[in-house]
Amino acid sequence: MWDDLKNKVILVTGAGAGIGQALVKQLATAGATVIAVARSDVQLKELTAFDPKHIQPLQLDLAEWQPVREALAKVPLLDGLVNNAGVAIIKPFEELTEQDFDTHINVNIKAVFNVTQALLPRLRDGASIVNVSSIAASRSFAGHTAYSATKAALDSLTKSLALELGPRRIRVNSVNPTVVLTKMGRDNWSDPAKSGPLLAHIPLNRFCEVQEVVDATGYLLSSKSSFVNGHHILLEGGYAVS
Repeated sequence: MWDDLKNKVILVTGAGAGIGQALVKQLATAGATVIAVARSDVQLKELTAFDPKHIQPLQLDLAEWQPVREALAKVPLLDGLVNNAGVAIIKPFEELTEQDFDTHINVNIKAVFNVTQALLPRLRDGASIVNVSSIAASRSFAGHTAYSATKAALDSLTKSLALELGPRRIRVNSVNPTVVLTKMGRDNWSDPAKSGPLLAHIPLNRFCEVQEVVDATGYLLSSKSSFVNGHHILLEGGYAVS
């Protein structure tokens, strides 16, 4: 699967840490040219040091509509796009502020809309777009009201784009994991009192590893998934059937 991505050009947002960082490194190791988009200059320098030949840093704040469009107009032709950047502010519904809501909207859905639309002229026919969504798009979790709403919107956008971009043979899919054990994920879910009730609904009795999201994304980027379009790949250990 990864050999299939050698010499491809792929842009990844949210590349500075977690899933995005791991994906960029995996793609670079496979021989793909990766345009790594992140806000942090420090994180981008660390990524570039990992493989300066294959990783091209692009520092952007995705909340800024026009500067993003102007910067993305200059990238090379792309074989793949991974909309990975996202935010989660976990609070009870009654405590969510207007700023919390706007932050979710701006990053989790508006930025994906903007990035994808801006890159349409740079995407080759036959390219693949992968949106990093969540099982929270279709399941409810306490404290996730704003987050879940924006991930549900992202899933809807995924399906709409799969339909509209089909004539160009551009496939659009999402990966929808449960809790992913990034550093933040491990910190947030290390307390058995918190993780136990959720794990009880996962037949495999564990959370998702970062590499499992990376592998699913690589599959959707590759030609191995050439007839997969408009789908949400659930990475949740059987949560949906429990």
